[in-house]
Amino acid sequence: MAHDDEKGAQSRADEFLQLFKKGAEFTQELLRENERLRYSIIQLQKGVPSDPRADGAGQEALQLLSRIEELEREKLEIMERIRQVEAENQDFAARYVEIEAENNNLANLYIASYQLHSTLDFPEVLQIIVEIIINLIGAEEFAVMLLDEKLHELRAVAAEGVTCEELPVVRLGDGIIGEQARSGESYFAEDVAAYRRDLLFPMVCIPLKIKERVIGVIVIYSLLVQKREFAPVDFELFTLLAGHAATAIFSAKLYAESERKLSTIQSFIGLLSS
Repeated sequence: MAHDDEKGAQSRADEFLQLFKKGAEFTQELLRENERLRYSIIQLQKGVPSDPRADGAGQEALQLLSRIEELEREKLEIMERIRQVEAENQDFAARYVEIEAENNNLANLYIASYQLHSTLDFPEVLQIIVEIIINLIGAEEFAVMLLDEKLHELRAVAAEGVTCEELPVVRLGDGIIGEQARSGESYFAEDVAAYRRDLLFPMVCIPLKIKERVIGVIVIYSLLVQKREFAPVDFELFTLLAGHAATAIFSAKLYAESERKLSTIQSFIGLLSS
């Protein structure tokens, strides 16, 4: 699909270029004919009487003047069309660059999600999530918080730019973090540039959901220096990342618990056997 879009984009760009070249060539021809006709009028006017309608030379001069006016109108129409084509071409080029950036980000997310699901080691999964948030989202200070369903509390299990110990334990439903975890809705600060770090009120809060079940949140407090605001593609990345990260975390936790249970059972069987 992406390949077909690129071919269609290239074809349209070629059509724009051909139309622009033809318009430029025609304009040059009009200008040359315009100059030729003006020169002819000057030559004719040297022998034209005070009333140009008095003889054939005057009539020819009037015809030439009429033709010049017609050519001028055609030239203006062509120049206007060229300006429209240039504007369309600029819009097209900007959209093409935007699509390329989106494709690159989605390709990177695909690779990252593959890495996420390639391991069941819980610390490794958290480290991969941290790297994705840094490299794809462009966050500088952030944390991954998981929900303790028995205590109804959110605790940080991984962080960058801050320590897990610095981050508060948040009750489900309290503040932005607790409310977004309860509702399952994402939160984004209205003015990223004006935001000042507050550990209880993050710039961004993205619930980690498996279907409608929230298992935690990603909270972001600041972006990298080169990233001043969120682009439309970032919101798509947040949605995709939240789903993949939630699944990877949930699977890794289940695996760790099953390993612990298996180890306990094996130890118990060993005691019974001895």
